[in-house]
Amino acid sequence: MTSKLCDRNPVVAPEALIAEMVPPPTFDDVSFDSYIPDPNEPSQAAAVSAARSFVERATKARTGKRGLFGRKPAPHGIGLYLDGGFGVGKTHLLASIYHSMPGPKAFATFVEITQVVGALGFINAVERLADHSVICIDEFELDDPGDTMLVSRLLAELTEKGVSIVATSNTLPGQLGEGRFAAQDFLREIRKLSGIFETIRVDGPDYRHRDLPPAPDPHTDAELIALAESTDGSTLDAFDALCSHLATLHPSKYKALVSGVTLVCMSDVHPVNDQSVALRIVVLADRLYDAGVPVMVSGAKLDQIFTEEMLNGGYKKKYLRATSRLLALSRFAEAGV
Repeated sequence: MTSKLCDRNPVVAPEALIAEMVPPPTFDDVSFDSYIPDPNEPSQAAAVSAARSFVERATKARTGKRGLFGRKPAPHGIGLYLDGGFGVGKTHLLASIYHSMPGPKAFATFVEITQVVGALGFINAVERLADHSVICIDEFELDDPGDTMLVSRLLAELTEKGVSIVATSNTLPGQLGEGRFAAQDFLREIRKLSGIFETIRVDGPDYRHRDLPPAPDPHTDAELIALAESTDGSTLDAFDALCSHLATLHPSKYKALVSGVTLVCMSDVHPVNDQSVALRIVVLADRLYDAGVPVMVSGAKLDQIFTEEMLNGGYKKKYLRATSRLLALSRFAEAGV
């Protein structure tokens, strides 16, 4: 009998969240040498050089140099911010930096960072991360002023303790939160964040969409059931039931939710009108993409989940990234059929 994600209720110890702050398996073997810059996009080669330089400077910042009388100055971390569109290799470069830095070190998405702080408490999180050489933050995004101020304070305290920070995003630091929040306190925090980073632009088309066909047509329910039943380790859930189940789990558990799954099948997919539901799907899409789990559906196409209203709203870039990743996973699934 095919299993369901809805039947899974993973338990994740807060302490395990720190240990799990590593690059996704798909980036286990990447390096600066394996990043192939597009010759038509000179910013990509420049970004590789900037990332290599960051590693050298961040390592020196952590170890420090002896000054007069053999005393070491207090270490202070540095920051690098890789900005660019979807699929231009920013995460590849981020993981390459992680692999090149001495341990202890951490790699997590912005959402995962906020989850760690929420689970451990601010002071405990700072203490556990203060000995790290670098914190790599993928998909830096601002969902609300509270998260922004929390992470701003966290990064400020960590850099003062000698921890360097490198982040990726689709929005320049000074523009984070643009179109979503306008509170003066929020804008003040944004300016603080932008002061931490040296910003490097990475241009280019989304590699996941280069020379690829549009979203695959959905399967029939009968086809989807047959695929799930014939694939070891697959799951099959009704879309609405899965969305309801996600609401019962903290997003920090989504990674464990899909652990060991070889194929995710969702029946009766349809456009989502509730923002909270849509944002949970975004997190699920990220965890599926990180784990390289193929996705197959019946009902609507995967590029129809997020409505035009949502795609024109404040979370546009987040929804576009999720759509891009789901399409990549669905094409991967189709290629294996």
